[in-house]
Amino acid sequence: MGYRRFPKQESVGEKKERANKSLAKLRKKNPDIEPIIIEGRTLAKNWWGKAWNLNLEGYADYENRIGRGKSYVRNNMVLDLKITKGKVSATVQGSRAKPYDVEVVIDALEGEKWEHIITLCNHRIDSLEQLIEGKFPEELEVLFKGKGYGLFPSPKEIHFGCSCPDWASMCKHVAAVLYGIGTRLDADPMLFFELRDIDSKELIKKSVEQKLESMLKNAGKKSKREIAGKDITDIFRI
Repeated sequence: MGYRRFPKQESVGEKKERANKSLAKLRKKNPDIEPIIIEGRTLAKNWWGKAWNLNLEGYADYENRIGRGKSYVRNNMVLDLKITKGKVSATVQGSRAKPYDVEVVIDALEGEKWEHIITLCNHRIDSLEQLIEGKFPEELEVLFKGKGYGLFPSPKEIHFGCSCPDWASMCKHVAAVLYGIGTRLDADPMLFFELRDIDSKELIKKSVEQKLESMLKNAGKKSKREIAGKDITDIFRI
């Protein structure tokens, strides 16, 4: 009777070593790559980064698959991850020598949701100024976690693909990238707006205009005033 030979289980150290070798090769070809580097086991330190991960884990569509990406992120196997308007391009080290290419596309915020976000913002002008300064007050939490209208995308608004041969709709490389997005957003919360294809300056401009209109309406006055981009820059120093 023959015995089936299973592949050797790699240790964490061996996985990291392979990832580091691939990263060094990629850096020679492209010095601008942006790897996800995790020190320790915490994927996110701030409330908004943690909220992104919890949101992903809360989707019934993902619950049996998303967790497979955690070890990949912790072992620094996301070798490159770039966020542009509505799109994430990443390179992930898998079990083979050549890394895999992953792409995640996020739908732009729909008009109705956009208007709702503006309405929420005009009650939080002071918080918006903190946001521009790189801070993220918890008063803005509703902008992300609001059911049906928040900036966190729903599963139907997330589309992804991977160059690996895994037949699963969400392979572990895609799962690693979704967690990697949370880590990247944790470091730079303004990327939330980039991810949903939102011009943050336009959001602030519209929010301030709506707030002004509301104040004038309550005072029994009308206004056709539009706030110029320069005025927004002066107000928020952006």
